[in-house]
Amino acid sequence: MKRESFEDEQVASLLNEKFVCVKVDREERPDVDSIYMKVCQLLTGSGGWPLTIIMTAEERPFFAGTYFPRDSTYGRIGLIDLLQKVSDLWQKDRQKLLEEAMNITMNLTTLSEMKSNGENLTEGVLDEAFIGLADSFDEVNGGFGSRPKFPTPHNLLFLLRYWKRRKNQKALSMVEKTLQKMRLGGIFDQVGFGFHRYSTDSSWLVPHFEKMLYDQALISLAYTEAYQATGKEEYRLTAEEILQYVLTSLTHRDGAFWSAEDAESEDEEGRF
Repeated sequence: MKRESFEDEQVASLLNEKFVCVKVDREERPDVDSIYMKVCQLLTGSGGWPLTIIMTAEERPFFAGTYFPRDSTYGRIGLIDLLQKVSDLWQKDRQKLLEEAMNITMNLTTLSEMKSNGENLTEGVLDEAFIGLADSFDEVNGGFGSRPKFPTPHNLLFLLRYWKRRKNQKALSMVEKTLQKMRLGGIFDQVGFGFHRYSTDSSWLVPHFEKMLYDQALISLAYTEAYQATGKEEYRLTAEEILQYVLTSLTHRDGAFWSAEDAESEDEEGRF
């Protein structure tokens, strides 16, 4: 779908003209993916990736599917026709789509409530989250789990707040170990700066060479807050280098930001 549609100028023009496009990384935000995968299963009876969701500005979905070819073929609607059809409906019969979105959201809420015990959130939830992260923490290399290993800066931001709230030094040490190992590894571009999307191994050595704008934003926050917490210059320097990369390589001359730097150039990953 990337090669067929998202790198196609006609599709890109239609998407940019008619929609506000959001890409969600299911590896880094499984919570968001889980919500909209339930929507897809609810509407179509099945799920999978790539997951295609169309929703209102209030994040209420009214259409879901998985793979769509660029052009309609053999009775299967293509992405171009789908986008045009949705755009026409939005202009001519928007209220119907809004009502559909509301009904889907209500059904999803009902399903969620059926699975919930109805108890209020307590301080104990924070402790459970910390225990879960501690159990999957890599004591040698930092980070969570094995390979492939993602930066998951939102986990680090949580741990910094948990350390501040609970005075838990283990939480802070997990953050520092991860940020230090990431900074020294190949996941960080030691020449051009910026972080690659993930490491193919558990020690942050060999990256997948794609660089995402949202990673730079969140990881720079993690290093900045670690500097605020510890005063260590290495964290401040890394945050500055990330932003330097964004300004150098991900900023358009008119001021907008590019969303990513592709892993491939000349049909070979990492060739650049």
